[in-house]
Amino acid sequence: MKATMTQNDVSEPWTWPDNIWEQKVQKVRAGRSLKPNTWKNGARMAVALSFDADHETMELRNGGVSFGKMSQGQYGARVGAPRILRLLEKYAVPASFFMPAVSAMINRDEVKAVVSSGHELGMHSWIHEFNSRLDEETERDLALRAADTLERLSGIRPVGMRTASWDFSPFTLKIAREMGLLYDSSLMADDEPYELLEDGLPTGIVEIPVEWIRDDAPYVAMDRMTGARPYGGPVMVLDIFKRELELAYEEGGLFQVTMHPHHIGHRSRIFVLEEIIRLAQSKGDVWFTTHAELAQYCVEQSGLSRTGNAG
Repeated sequence: MKATMTQNDVSEPWTWPDNIWEQKVQKVRAGRSLKPNTWKNGARMAVALSFDADHETMELRNGGVSFGKMSQGQYGARVGAPRILRLLEKYAVPASFFMPAVSAMINRDEVKAVVSSGHELGMHSWIHEFNSRLDEETERDLALRAADTLERLSGIRPVGMRTASWDFSPFTLKIAREMGLLYDSSLMADDEPYELLEDGLPTGIVEIPVEWIRDDAPYVAMDRMTGARPYGGPVMVLDIFKRELELAYEEGGLFQVTMHPHHIGHRSRIFVLEEIIRLAQSKGDVWFTTHAELAQYCVEQSGLSRTGNAG
């Protein structure tokens, strides 16, 4: 009898029969590229700005015992997000905001501001929990509750998700398919959008890949109780983002970036976002888009079959 992969396989990897590592590799994998021949309106590059509005849930998921950490999250909602929204309005560019359901319930005015400004509201867990620590039933329940909550607060059903901390369990893709989601934005197998495969089979779900390189948190996060310490100033972050953008433009590809209101929203860091927007706009032939619009365009241009979704 062949061994079967389990969520918490504790045997040493060098003792696995081949079918175990093969199952693990094939469980969630990048399929065909969905990069179109041209972006919308003939643009050379697509720019997808995103903000993970974690706010208080960064500490609530750990038990909510540090009110210093909670206040840092509150800054993101109280100061950072409004500052970001004003900047996006100044340059008339859309963006995607990914919010944990609990964050959305705490900061209902932000939900309204995001949606009324024409930005996308996407799923980002229930309380910023780690999916890999959950059983399938619990993960599904939290995902469904999160979608219902965002729809109730915003009036719009979310069509995409980003898992908290980009933590993708063996059940996450199955649940996304059951929910009929258009896209995910949690994985890192490419620079360009691609179709997700599950167990080697196409799913019809678009992956809009992220990367820690294109995320502000690894460079500037601070937690005095852990090992998280800033190791780069905002000028360094801007330089990295600019280099990513420049090559994306040269290749005619996607520039996707992830930021957090409680990080990029500070007075000494908001210029990073502004300079990125200005650089992209200076190119002329650039399409600023939400993740949802981007995913839908990739589906239309590629002829991607959505029948691969389960449920």
